[in-house]
Amino acid sequence: MTRQLAAWAAILAVPTAIAGIYGMNFDVMPELRWRYGYFAVLGLIAAICLGLWVRFRKIDWL
Repeated sequence: MTRQLAAWAAILAVPTAIAGIYGMNFDVMPELRWRYGYFAVLGLIAAICLGLWVRFRKIDWL
């Protein structure tokens, strides 16, 4: 049970950290200068979360 909680906490920390960084730097947000920046960041968040989920499933934490 503890491993599952740690795994989910790690997965949920990724979007929290990325959103926190972009929240503090309003002038350097990718969607302000690049048309697809918003989708690129969302795709990056999804890819990292999916990668963590697959890894935690592989080592039997989820």
